[in-house]
Amino acid sequence: MTVPVGTRVMLRYRLPPGHTHPMTDVIGELVSADADAVSVRGRDGALVQVAAERVVALKPLGPKPIRTSEIRSLEAAAADGWPGVERQWLDGWQLRFGHGFTGRANSAIPLEPGASMTAETLTQIIDRYAARGLPPTLSLPDRLGSAPAGWRTYNETAVMAADISNLVLREGESAINVTAQPTEEWLTSLRYQGREAPEGAAEVASAIRGGTLGFGMIGARSSSAAAVGRAAVTTAPDGRCWVGLTSLWVSPEHRRNGLGTLMCGELVRWGRGHGATHAYLQVAVDNTEAVALYRDLGFVDHHHYRYARPENAIGPNPVGGIR
Repeated sequence: MTVPVGTRVMLRYRLPPGHTHPMTDVIGELVSADADAVSVRGRDGALVQVAAERVVALKPLGPKPIRTSEIRSLEAAAADGWPGVERQWLDGWQLRFGHGFTGRANSAIPLEPGASMTAETLTQIIDRYAARGLPPTLSLPDRLGSAPAGWRTYNETAVMAADISNLVLREGESAINVTAQPTEEWLTSLRYQGREAPEGAAEVASAIRGGTLGFGMIGARSSSAAAVGRAAVTTAPDGRCWVGLTSLWVSPEHRRNGLGTLMCGELVRWGRGHGATHAYLQVAVDNTEAVALYRDLGFVDHHHYRYARPENAIGPNPVGGIR
């Protein structure tokens, strides 16, 4: 049986003479396997290379279980990477406000353990969003929170992640132009719910907390680009450094030519150059074409989140667009 590279595996191999045990195991991600040797990156990040004649077994395993603390930590890094233009804390919830542009920049997320879900907390969340002319919106990642009574969930989103060391990235000079601030052409190409981004989008897209931003563009024309993407490098509470990919868009006439794949790979490579060891992105679970593209790049499911609003505040496709 051929085991695909990137699969989580158990490698059992013979030890040289003189060891107290004849064999040992390592669990990790398969980096390579051929007629000469097998390489596995262990859970401690060390690469184990074993000659093929010493391999006893190579067994694929299920995905590594994701701990609740890992979900909370990645969500904190992502919140810093797309924070909106104003942030408040309330009873363990981080409230983000961003001119109504995207759900992530205009929702409350329970980032602290034991975040309150009392009627008083919910009333304050409702009031604070209403004061800014925004509907009250909760962002509820797996295991961090569930919709309170009288609230309905919508727009389920998959958070996909990758260890950059396991991705195959281009070498040499970057094939895209990356700037520290969005250019006029980049902003012209930014889309929201299939349309041009609304007023205030530039401020939201340019915001970050304690990190580094890069705005990637391919093929600038007179007023727009063939493809754009945004990368945000932030550090999670557990010390892991992430690059998050957002605002990925390819103009209709250039789709299915590999520009989306190129943009993602080059932004990850840019993030690695700025200290990132891991990468993430968010995609609607029903966007099967995009999910397949990201899986081909080497991203795997980390967790899901969904939004929630009071039943009487739900309208058709209330957030949609850029997650």
